[in-house]
Amino acid sequence: MAIEEVFSSKGRVKILRILAEIGELNISEIARRAGLNYATTNQHLQVLENFNLVRHKTFGRIRIFRFNEENPRARMIKQLIEFWEQTK
Repeated sequence: MAIEEVFSSKGRVKILRILAEIGELNISEIARRAGLNYATTNQHLQVLENFNLVRHKTFGRIRIFRFNEENPRARMIKQLIEFWEQTK
């Protein structure tokens, strides 16, 4: 996995920032907060899940996404986002 693939999309960065700030959200709420449509958000989340940066759990038809805290790269990205937001 190349870091450029993760950070090359403004939409993916927005999603990562939102999940870092909020914790867990469903796709519709992530899409609303990121200003993206549902399909685009779903595609970005699939990429992030393929990189093992986010995970989801399913409740019926609802999928809840969050950072994959077990992945050291995901933890570091979350720390970077949190640090970046604190130093504004």
